[in-house]
Amino acid sequence: MDDVSRKREILEGCPPGHADRDVALYNLAYVVCERYEKERTIDDLNEAVTLYRHVLELRPVEDEKSSRSASLHNLAFCLGCRYDELGAVDDLEEAIKLEREALALRPPGHHDHSASLNDLGVYLRKRFEKQAEVCDLEEAIPLLRKALELHPPGHQWRSLTLNYLILCLSSRYESQGLVEDLEELVTLRRAELELYPRGHSDHATSLHNLACDLRSRYTKTAAVSDLGESIEVHRAALELRPPGHRDRSSTLDELTLCLSTRYDKLGMVADLEEAIEFGREMLKLLPQGHGESLHNLACNLRKRFVKQTAMQDLEEAIDLLHAALELRPTGHPDRSSSLCELAFCLSYRHDMHGVAKNLEEAVTLGREALELCPLEHPNHATCLRNLGRNLRKSSVQTAAIRDLEESIDLLRRALELHPIGHPDRSSSLYELALCLSLRHDKYGEADGLEEAILLGREALGLCPPGHSDRGVILHNLACDLWKKFQYPRKAAAVVRPTSRADLASALFGLSQHVWDQFRKEAMVADLDNAVCLATHALELRLPPEDDSVAAWVQRVAKGANSDELVMPGRMVDNLRTLANYHRARFTTQHAITDLNEAITLYRHTLQTCPAGHPDRASSLHDLAQCLADRFREQLAATDLDEAIPLQQEALQLLGPGDAGYDISQRCLMTYVQMKIKAQLTMMSSDDSGVTHLDVEQAIRKTASETLKTMPTRLLHTHTGTLCNRDAQLSHFFRSQQYTQLVSRCKTRDREQLMELIRTEVQRYFQYVTLSHRWGAGEPLLRDIEGQMIYNMLAIGGLAKLQGFCAVACGWGYLWAWSDTCCIDKNSSAEVQETIGSMFAWYQQSALTVVYLSDVPDTGSLGSSEWFSRGWTLQELLAPKSVVFYTKTWSPYRYLTSLNHKRDIAVLEELESVTGIERRFFNSFSPGMDSACSRLQWASLRRTTRPEDIAYSLFGIFNVHLPVMYGESAENALGRLLAEIVSQSGDISVLDWVGDPSPFHGCFPAQVTSYRVLRSRTSQPNAEEQCLVISQQPTSFKVLRKLRGSLATSHLPHFLGRSLSLSNIAHRVLPVHRRTPASYASSEVYDFHSLAKVPLPRFSNRLLTLPCIAYHVTSVQLKGADSSIPNCTYSIQASGLMPLEIALPTKLEDLTRPQAILHLVRPWHSKLLEPSADLDAVTDRQILSALGTPFNALLLTQLPHNEHKRIASSTLITAQPVNRASILNSKIRIFNVV
Repeated sequence: MDDVSRKREILEGCPPGHADRDVALYNLAYVVCERYEKERTIDDLNEAVTLYRHVLELRPVEDEKSSRSASLHNLAFCLGCRYDELGAVDDLEEAIKLEREALALRPPGHHDHSASLNDLGVYLRKRFEKQAEVCDLEEAIPLLRKALELHPPGHQWRSLTLNYLILCLSSRYESQGLVEDLEELVTLRRAELELYPRGHSDHATSLHNLACDLRSRYTKTAAVSDLGESIEVHRAALELRPPGHRDRSSTLDELTLCLSTRYDKLGMVADLEEAIEFGREMLKLLPQGHGESLHNLACNLRKRFVKQTAMQDLEEAIDLLHAALELRPTGHPDRSSSLCELAFCLSYRHDMHGVAKNLEEAVTLGREALELCPLEHPNHATCLRNLGRNLRKSSVQTAAIRDLEESIDLLRRALELHPIGHPDRSSSLYELALCLSLRHDKYGEADGLEEAILLGREALGLCPPGHSDRGVILHNLACDLWKKFQYPRKAAAVVRPTSRADLASALFGLSQHVWDQFRKEAMVADLDNAVCLATHALELRLPPEDDSVAAWVQRVAKGANSDELVMPGRMVDNLRTLANYHRARFTTQHAITDLNEAITLYRHTLQTCPAGHPDRASSLHDLAQCLADRFREQLAATDLDEAIPLQQEALQLLGPGDAGYDISQRCLMTYVQMKIKAQLTMMSSDDSGVTHLDVEQAIRKTASETLKTMPTRLLHTHTGTLCNRDAQLSHFFRSQQYTQLVSRCKTRDREQLMELIRTEVQRYFQYVTLSHRWGAGEPLLRDIEGQMIYNMLAIGGLAKLQGFCAVACGWGYLWAWSDTCCIDKNSSAEVQETIGSMFAWYQQSALTVVYLSDVPDTGSLGSSEWFSRGWTLQELLAPKSVVFYTKTWSPYRYLTSLNHKRDIAVLEELESVTGIERRFFNSFSPGMDSACSRLQWASLRRTTRPEDIAYSLFGIFNVHLPVMYGESAENALGRLLAEIVSQSGDISVLDWVGDPSPFHGCFPAQVTSYRVLRSRTSQPNAEEQCLVISQQPTSFKVLRKLRGSLATSHLPHFLGRSLSLSNIAHRVLPVHRRTPASYASSEVYDFHSLAKVPLPRFSNRLLTLPCIAYHVTSVQLKGADSSIPNCTYSIQASGLMPLEIALPTKLEDLTRPQAILHLVRPWHSKLLEPSADLDAVTDRQILSALGTPFNALLLTQLPHNEHKRIASSTLITAQPVNRASILNSKIRIFNVV
């Protein structure tokens, strides 16, 4: 007889009613489940589920004799297994619910606590796989982390928990791309590797997985060390997967990818050679052909051809790609990538041999690839760029203008898909610049050449010295600059330069020409052009082995390979001339970066002029002058200490009568006097004890501290340029205000001085904020960075930005901030900081300009969509001063005041439009006072991203929570409400009507549930109550808040109908009647101990809520009519007058059988604080307040003394029966889930 049969016989001996029947059922279920695990028979699993259900019915509570938690845990396990077998979501949902209950019965310290943590985490991850709700992962990950802490190395379940935690983090990383998850993944992979040492069957798999995550981290962080470690770990895995091993091909594939990637990054030919070798081995392991392996090997061969120009590599790559295409017929998902790569190779073959047929085929393949890659395809931009490149080549060969125009169109589209930060942006910029330059050559379009130069400059900026593409980009940019600046009077006689040396000489000559123009006309643009031309000329003159001027100078100084240097004399002239240009630009524009660059270049020049060189004296003098200039700017004594000996050496190299001797002597004396004056100033102070240097240091420190509280970037309204904090400080230190402030400080004592500095610095950095409704074409950071917005085409959002800056400038403010272009939205950290700081930024702004793009000059505020947007609520409440502008940038109602929030007529209109009392517009403080009112204000607003409605309230409530784009709106709102309750205990946030949130049943799913609707009674709304409270904060007046705090929102009446009777009282009434006196003393507070009731709190999604509890004694369904979806119930509760509620679903569908129901009135003991006022509040007053109608919550009891709110979709208005019922009422502490 097997074990199952023996357990059945034992069960037969324990009939219903037998004391040990639950044990017999449990043991039978256990062995049946074990048999399922061995034989995988679904009937066994179904029987185990049924048996465990019977066990739970016989084990209602946890005790020493019968373990309810074990039964819950095992039933959840069986349901989880059945879900794996049949995929029934109901089984998984029940497993999660049961495991939650088991976990509650197994607190920390319980011997099975870790098992429930682990299994609940596993079930939640399975639900995530099914429903893709990130909140399941968010819950599963901390559970599995806790379980892992309880499963130290050596624990039998450590590997299982580790594996599921890795799976959860991998899923979240794929969903959200958080580097923190990837970091933890790598750490866990290392821990997993420790569990599977060398010799373990899973050691190679663990190595492989760790290497893959390291490569992913490299992709995210670009840390080459990760890529290197990934390669080494893959090598170790490959050793354990010798030829013939089933997984050798996957490791070869990953290792080949890593090596190819490292070659792309570092250009190490050995990596490429090895990648090709492994790629060939991959093909041998796949004798039937494998499209991906063929394709990857071809790509690496093409890379080697580009490096070594060996035609056999290119020919082999073409053959492999033809073979790959045969394995990737029409409809294959990877066909487009092979088409692109083959077109690429054919284009190269055309470049080498000039065979038009190759280029024609490349274009044809490119068109087919583009058709297979629609706009949303990840390779769409690559296809656009490659086809555009080949069409440009075709236009050169055939002179077909249509090919060139199509090429330009394709490349523009590719560039839109390669935003700033994209690795392929530089190549798209370069290709488009080539096409525009070519069109200029054909048709002489000056605008096209200007655009080509702008694109070329940006592309060059993306390719730093040493980048493989920098040389060709620089050469083509230099050619375009030559075309632009080759002045017309010589255009016919001058031959276009071709070599780098000739091009460098031409650019350098042009720079001198525009320098002469600058000296005559003092046009800043000429000076900028001179700097640009000379800079590029200098780089073009660098020998191939040097990737920077500094490297070249070092070789010259050491005398290394001096015979091979290219025109060293011209290089030195170029260095000195460029340094002169930078110094001149510093003199005119006062940008410290120019002075620093001039000093660097003069140092290089000096290194090329050793002792005895005829130009050494002038080089010493030039460098000393720049260092002295920097001392004047920054007062760094080291600069002056360096300048003096340099000038002394220059003077020693010159004799009386030599050119430059007199000026060197005067400069030396000047520098010495500057040093003496600085030392005297530091040693001697005036009566206030503050020196000149102290003053400037104090001003700098105050300015820096002031900027820390302001937005990171601001628009300079005079010039229309975007400035970071360094640029803002630079503007300040060059301003007349700074000079005047330093002068005024000389007559102040220390206390007055600091106050003066703070006042003037804050006045200078006053800024204006823009509040608006986002529209199409809003300029982002990348669009205006380095630009003057006033010079840009005034279309779309840019016209709005220009208008805003002009208005701010007109009001006399130097700085302006807009949420469109002053934030780097590609930086999640900056977005987080901005959302956390935005309320404060608007609050401390000198003025907020509200642009109502949909309000004509004769329109009204109420017609604008601006008042229905979520983010604009804080932008209305936070600023001290607001001016509204219509669509034509006219002040609203042509009001001329600097603050429309002080205008009575505007305030009345604002109050009418928003429902916010006017006093809040001028004296609003962020925080959690009157939380329900603030939620009501937001309830009529919406945001483009659903979760933003909660984020837009962070500043209004002064909370600091993580911003997690991608989470559900319910989760975001739930986290906000949980934080409000946790910090303040404010129960008014429970006052809503609508659908409950999956985050917590006492929170609404949407903020719209807080909308204020009129009650059936004549009670004031919560906003009015809150205002009375805040104005008259006595204990009794505060207690009145209790009367109104749950009487704020009402839904229309559910009409009672004459329905066919269906009495559900028999389901509710037989529950165990518990009078208030039967509650534990630790849970119950009477009328005279109201002030001792603990505050509400929220933790781990559990709401601990003190309430005046009224036990429901009777529930009657009044009627049912199939034509009406609503059910009307008559409810009686001890201590309350009978009431009715109308529900869209039957009440029995919302409760458990035999469930206890309570109508409750949430209580907050802070309502009676401060205690000093208690004497002023009589029992009669409290009784009167508690006797008024209130909005009740209906709670149903769950296992383990937990409760859940139900029937939230309708307003439940309750009222105590009489004075005695109030005096006899008790306050209970409910744990609400």
